[in-house]
Amino acid sequence: MKKILVTGGCGYIGSHTIVDLLQHGYEVISADNNSRSNPEILDGVEKIIGRKIKNYHVDLCVFDDAHAIFQENPDIIGIIHFAAFKAVGESVENPLLYYDNNLNSLINILRCCEEFGVPNFVFSSSCTVYGNPDSSPVTEDSQMKKAESPYGSTKQMGEEIVHQTANSNNIQSVLLRYFNPVGAHPSGEIGEIPIGRPANLVPAITQTAIGKLPQMQVYGNDYPTRDGSCVRDYIHVSDIAHAHTLALDYLIAEKNKTNCEIFNLGTGNGYTVLEVINTFEKVSGQKLNYTIAGRRAGDIIGIYANNEKARQVLGWTPAYNLEDMMLTAWNWEIKLANNTSK
Repeated sequence: MKKILVTGGCGYIGSHTIVDLLQHGYEVISADNNSRSNPEILDGVEKIIGRKIKNYHVDLCVFDDAHAIFQENPDIIGIIHFAAFKAVGESVENPLLYYDNNLNSLINILRCCEEFGVPNFVFSSSCTVYGNPDSSPVTEDSQMKKAESPYGSTKQMGEEIVHQTANSNNIQSVLLRYFNPVGAHPSGEIGEIPIGRPANLVPAITQTAIGKLPQMQVYGNDYPTRDGSCVRDYIHVSDIAHAHTLALDYLIAEKNKTNCEIFNLGTGNGYTVLEVINTFEKVSGQKLNYTIAGRRAGDIIGIYANNEKARQVLGWTPAYNLEDMMLTAWNWEIKLANNTSK
């Protein structure tokens, strides 16, 4: 078996990726301190896959705790590094928290990668590395402008750390730049569980529709877009997850041409916030209670992906459309509500 360490494995994208890896013949262990995730999500993974997943409840910012995982698992052949804080607004309010957590955890994992000779490394990056682009769609070669938030800065710095470490130690790496992951596993067993008030659009929509939130806000209707709201490229979380499996396959088969390659993960379609709300109302039959608020610090006007490289090189094709994304997210929210009421 090919053993993979997934850091942040109890998180939203991490848990979906564990499912996809297991379905494609990999053995998986997880590391997650659950400061921003729920360990019970692995129960949902077990229901889908039919086996328990070992999670090391450790803080990867503590080197000795990270190191112990590798001592116990010297046969790890690949790492997918998700573990990071990800709320743009929070990063603006508390930048040092983000620089400390996101960079130190990455550095510790890479130090272990060097020491134990782990050859393959996949880094969870973000389209925030492009800053506020001059135009879309953006390609992997588009200019990286100044990040609009400390979160985006940690991803820019993280990419550079991985790139330089790969060059100096011959680690084979892939940087995956996600656009906006949404939706939930079609089984309904796993999905996004925001801690506190959701910072991302789709859980804010579903929590408002289910009644957890009395009302949601659309931040800005004066952007130079079709309807004045921000434009984003929304991509189903299961499509994102499968790209990680394909990236590992690619590295293990030694198909990479350099030791640090970059891929955009988006559908290539840009939707405004109001278009996403309208699509949700259509598939769910729920009328959403929302108001228009001022622009939010750290938000960019609009961005969507050119995904041709991932399609051509990794053989990756997004399988879910926006309606699928909204419907699976809504079904997951309904399940959470039903579980709470029991």
